[in-house]
Amino acid sequence: MKYLVQFSRIFVGVLFIISGFIKLNDPLGFSYKLQEYFGADVLNIEFLIPYALLISVFVVVFEVILGVFLLIGYQPKFTVYSLLAMILFFTFLTFYSAYFDKVKDCGCFGDALKLTPWESFTKDVILLVLILILVYGLKHIKPIFTKLPTTVIALLSFIVSLWFGYHVLMHLPSIDFRAYAIGKNIQEQMIIPEDAAKPVLEYTWTFKVNGEEQEFVTNGSYPSVDGEYVGVETKTIDEGYIPPIQDFSIESEDEDLTTYFLEKENLVLVAMYNIDNSETDGVVKLKAFTDEAIKKGYTVIGLTSSGNEEKEKIKRDYKLNFDFYLCDEKVIKTIVRANPGIVVLNKGTVLNKAHWNDIEDIKLQELPNALPNLDFNLKRQLDSVLVEDQRYRSNMSMDTWKKQMEIDSSNLKFIKAIIEQKGYPGKSLVGEPTNTSAWYVIQHSNSIEEFLALIKEAAANGELPYRLAAMMEDRYLMGQGKEQIYGTQGSSYGLNSDNPTSFIWPIKDPENVNKLRLEAGFLDTVEENAKRIFGDDFEFRNYTIEEVNKIIASYK
Repeated sequence: MKYLVQFSRIFVGVLFIISGFIKLNDPLGFSYKLQEYFGADVLNIEFLIPYALLISVFVVVFEVILGVFLLIGYQPKFTVYSLLAMILFFTFLTFYSAYFDKVKDCGCFGDALKLTPWESFTKDVILLVLILILVYGLKHIKPIFTKLPTTVIALLSFIVSLWFGYHVLMHLPSIDFRAYAIGKNIQEQMIIPEDAAKPVLEYTWTFKVNGEEQEFVTNGSYPSVDGEYVGVETKTIDEGYIPPIQDFSIESEDEDLTTYFLEKENLVLVAMYNIDNSETDGVVKLKAFTDEAIKKGYTVIGLTSSGNEEKEKIKRDYKLNFDFYLCDEKVIKTIVRANPGIVVLNKGTVLNKAHWNDIEDIKLQELPNALPNLDFNLKRQLDSVLVEDQRYRSNMSMDTWKKQMEIDSSNLKFIKAIIEQKGYPGKSLVGEPTNTSAWYVIQHSNSIEEFLALIKEAAANGELPYRLAAMMEDRYLMGQGKEQIYGTQGSSYGLNSDNPTSFIWPIKDPENVNKLRLEAGFLDTVEENAKRIFGDDFEFRNYTIEEVNKIIASYK
């Protein structure tokens, strides 16, 4: 028994220290796991969710010091019975998770080692047996040092554990076990290899045979049964290969931009899983850092699960000069343990990350595309102008059209004043995509002829995408009743009649138009553009000016 107790003492003590330290390295992550357990669909003790972090720190610190106490033999009775109480609680928790299939990963070893609920339960049962041995052989647990050194070590273990927990909360985990650690590539972590193990499912089919319901189990194939089909249930036997990253995405209200941003060089990602719960001091520090990053040539975006109102409010209140995109809250919490936190990416590879307390530790180099003269005040004004330019365009009616015309008139006056003072507000002055704001206002006005030369000059100097200058030139030519060059403009007549007509405005050189489009920066052909404008069933045909005039005249 003496030797069995010593073996159990060492095994249990070391395991509790390792398990506790891993969770102490990331107490915020363990608190997220506790929130899962406290949720309505698991233990239904939601009143504890606000205290999850406090409970997390207490549990992991207690776990570490109990392991130390056991090894050095400090207060053996208190230590052993505390271990027994803790393992009984953990055993119940893991059994509940496994039996009712509630939580897929117990979080026993944080992100360092993933265990299934049944594996966790088995581990806890083994520990329970070993701790019961310690209870039975309590008299064999003796201090390995005299009283003073033992007390000093016990006290130090408590102080060091508390300090370490506080340190990682105020910064980031000292060891990052997650798939978003520095040096890892997000795209690669999302790939499922072709030879990866496939999920194994068990299908239980129910048929009514001779008036009685019978079950037939297959691996997916429909059973050959002479009976009436009732239903089928599936059960996952083996989940197969699961990539380290599964749910990462970057989305706007209209589209998925994950690939677009993960292929970008020098991307600064501001992770703010919940804007309302973000640290005010951290948001204040974001302003200076992100402005510097933008001026140095970095693309800066925010990731949040919050809604549009919260996103617009924080941008307005703190005068932030970057846009927020949507991402799942749990994913953002996994990326960086801070709200807000900073992640620097290069084509999806994590180069650096920081808690908001350590933003100043991230040193950004000045890139070749740096914008040292960026005017953030003008940028914010032009961003607001662009929002107003699109205010009613997606849902036009007689009332909204009048309102939009009033907005357009006001916007045009503002843009004219800016151009008179500073010239075209292009990329070097307001960055991308704000450099398109003035273009949109002019494109939607009757003043294209006045500004077309300026727009073409801005495009030639790299201040504006050249394809936008091409679109404006086509619009101007169409307005003059002349053939367009790039095939960007189309028209529809008789939409309220029984025989409406839609067409791409006549093109001057239809044989070479796609070559010209490519040179101007368009990624689609004129045929593809026509389908985008008028629908997949539309067949492109190049009309002459005479033919178009006849079509227009027929609807007058």
